[in-house]
Amino acid sequence: MLVALKIENFALIDHLALEFQAGLNVLTGETGAGKSIMLDALDAVLGGRVSQRMIRAGEKRGVIEATFAVTDRTRQWLEAHEVPLTGDRLVCTRELTAGKNTVRSRSRLNGATVNKPQVEALRLHLVEITAQGQTLQVGDPQMQLYWLDGVGGTAIAQQRQVVATQYEVMVEAQTALERRRRAEQQRQDQLDLFDYQWQELSAVGLADPNELIQLEQEQQRLSHAVELQQQSYQVYQRLYENDQDGTACADLLGQAVQTLEDMLQYDNTVEPILDMVNEALAQIEEAGRQINTYGEDMETDPQRLQEVQTRMSQLKQLTRKYGKTLPDLIDYTQEIQAS
Repeated sequence: MLVALKIENFALIDHLALEFQAGLNVLTGETGAGKSIMLDALDAVLGGRVSQRMIRAGEKRGVIEATFAVTDRTRQWLEAHEVPLTGDRLVCTRELTAGKNTVRSRSRLNGATVNKPQVEALRLHLVEITAQGQTLQVGDPQMQLYWLDGVGGTAIAQQRQVVATQYEVMVEAQTALERRRRAEQQRQDQLDLFDYQWQELSAVGLADPNELIQLEQEQQRLSHAVELQQQSYQVYQRLYENDQDGTACADLLGQAVQTLEDMLQYDNTVEPILDMVNEALAQIEEAGRQINTYGEDMETDPQRLQEVQTRMSQLKQLTRKYGKTLPDLIDYTQEIQAS
């Protein structure tokens, strides 16, 4: 409760001393009489902003002194901040000194120098200054609770601390529960993803890590079946049976064998050479038979070529989608099956 207010060289006031009684105190007067100045002085002594214009014209120094009756709540605050207190009165003083372009100020509580943040914190325990247009605070639920708590005194303040502590516990529990729910949802989403991927990959039937390489080789063979048939026939002619103007390798080797056999009648040292040529002739004849079989078995198969290309496209699409090679994709399929 504000008990007294003294003002010296503040705004238009050279000296003023007011005392207030318990209950409702009303200040009235015409516009310009100084009612707002007293409120400005009370705001300044409790840490409000000050400027040079607040010091009376022609003066270098102004002083504001407000005396309050101390409540239990205020007493606790003062004791916590080691502010000296004698009796049940608290004297707040602020001295204003004009500088060249600024104003310096000093605040005291019962004669002890304090800083501006301390005075601003104490202000909440002493007064509530409400200007025009701020009456809506009356309907603010938070302000209503604050006022009611203030009326309750120490007992309510202690209970409020208990409730605040329990509320913090509840908030922490809610936060932990929400984290657990999110983690569970993420786990379920991951399981759903694994299930979808397993169904997609298992439907393709991945088993052989070299399947894509083998399919590419088969595609090349099927795509060039006609050229391979023609080329295999040319090799057959050159090795075994040439129906063109040239002579096949087998015929030339056969002629060499005949000549070496004739030579053997006169010189048996050529026998090893004859054996090697006979062996070469046997290999050429076998190679000719095999290349002939290869050419005869080589057939164009457009349907199989389409199947190979479709399978290759399917495998390549999956490797691009999952960003893995086919062997890695097979391993990944086995991993999600086990998860």
